[in-house]
Amino acid sequence: MDARLQALLDKQEIYELIYAYCHAADRHDNELMRSLYHEDAIDEHGDFYTGPAMGFIDELPNIQIPMLGLHHNVTTINLKLDGDYAEGEVYLIAFHKIDTDEGPVDLLIGGRYFDKYEKREGVWKFAHRAIVADWANYHSPSISTLDETIVHGAKIGKPGPADPSYAFFKLFKRGASTQ
Repeated sequence: MDARLQALLDKQEIYELIYAYCHAADRHDNELMRSLYHEDAIDEHGDFYTGPAMGFIDELPNIQIPMLGLHHNVTTINLKLDGDYAEGEVYLIAFHKIDTDEGPVDLLIGGRYFDKYEKREGVWKFAHRAIVADWANYHSPSISTLDETIVHGAKIGKPGPADPSYAFFKLFKRGASTQ
């Protein structure tokens, strides 16, 4: 196969991996999240968690308890390939609505993922992911609301299996790749 075509195919698979991570995080789909990392992968979320990615995913149910809403958006994706190894700098904006003892708060983070990917047995997965915060915007109390006339009657996104996407789509299944 032409090397340029193979590079396009590899990059597309990595893009889909990155997008699947956002979907898994926002829908609290930890089974899907686990499938995106190699067993020996590392995940760095600062003081929040640094260590084996599988340990991070094991902790996700506890981490997700106060998360009333998550919305990860990736923008600029810079990838470099070297055979079955690749690196990526992925820009992101992530919204978090968090339940606290004082009531809901909003946290909007702009940052980047520093990623190392490996293709093993023909499949690209994360080998190492580190979050880098470039800016944050914190609101206490929360200023986000779905109780506005403009959204009345709309489907309302929810973390977990109650999200309306699972009833709407037949091709997107919980725990399965979004590819």
